[in-house]
Amino acid sequence: MTVEERLFSLVLALIATEIGLTKAEILATVQGYRQRYSASESNTSLERQFERDKDDIRELGIPLEMIEAPDDPGSNHHLRYRIPKGLYDLPADVTFSPDELMLLKLAATVWREGSLSAESRRALTKLNSLGIDSRDPILGYAPTLRAREASFEPLSKAMDKNQVVSFPYLKPGERASQRRRVAPRAIVLHDGRWHLFATDQALAAPRTFLLSRIVGPVLPVPGTPVVPADAATGGNPGQKALDGLEALWTAQTATLSVLPDSDASVRLGKRNTDSEPSGAPRSVITLRYTDLNILADELAGYGPEVRVLTPALLQSAVRRRLLGVAQAHGGPHE
Repeated sequence: MTVEERLFSLVLALIATEIGLTKAEILATVQGYRQRYSASESNTSLERQFERDKDDIRELGIPLEMIEAPDDPGSNHHLRYRIPKGLYDLPADVTFSPDELMLLKLAATVWREGSLSAESRRALTKLNSLGIDSRDPILGYAPTLRAREASFEPLSKAMDKNQVVSFPYLKPGERASQRRRVAPRAIVLHDGRWHLFATDQALAAPRTFLLSRIVGPVLPVPGTPVVPADAATGGNPGQKALDGLEALWTAQTATLSVLPDSDASVRLGKRNTDSEPSGAPRSVITLRYTDLNILADELAGYGPEVRVLTPALLQSAVRRRLLGVAQAHGGPHE
């Protein structure tokens, strides 16, 4: 049996159960394990295989839940595994037509023979694990979103295991990074960037970190008790993180003067939140933003095509970046 077929069987079994399955029940009954399972001899190699398969399932973006026995907390022997179907489904209003389903499966089949074969096989496993034929108009799966940041995967694993981690974090304007020790609560995508919502262990308070500013390896901190989630991280931490970022994005606006028919005009104009004044020699646009320094980096890259009108802090930040470039190439210091 191939890896994909074994994972397919495991996912189906864990979705089908309401109370969860113990490791012994999985090894003894699920297709792909039961053929090698022995009730009288050691199953060490098979157990290692199951541990690897659990990691593969998580990498697919499938929420694997572990349930401790109430009368035996902390015991791995009675630990139960399941996939909560409600968390695995797409929102009810998201559907795929039969033709779209066919194209998804066709794309996965084509990629299987290409350089993305490993990813396509995992994607196809996820499609097949639903047991839905391509003629069915509804597909209940959540696609995996890949991130460039190296910290994404170790942070995700730390959340699954409820671990405390540490990492070097470089804030804008600082020359050296500072090591932060946090309990990850959620990773969310906002305004095209990945953010970590976590409880800072030193402050015992929620903080949001930009993954692109994590400049070194994410390391688990063994033996460190996790600070309980406070009121701010109660409920759904991912939604709370998104609500906070959305509020910040809505509250902060920048007004820019952009050279007409320039690259900046085309790209930034798509994000304009106000109507453009007629007859203006330069296009005046308004943008919302979450992080001033990220926007300053972007605007400085357009050079003379963009001039910041407001706010003054953004204007100064862009000016500093342009002066830095000029100085690096022997230009003026002011």
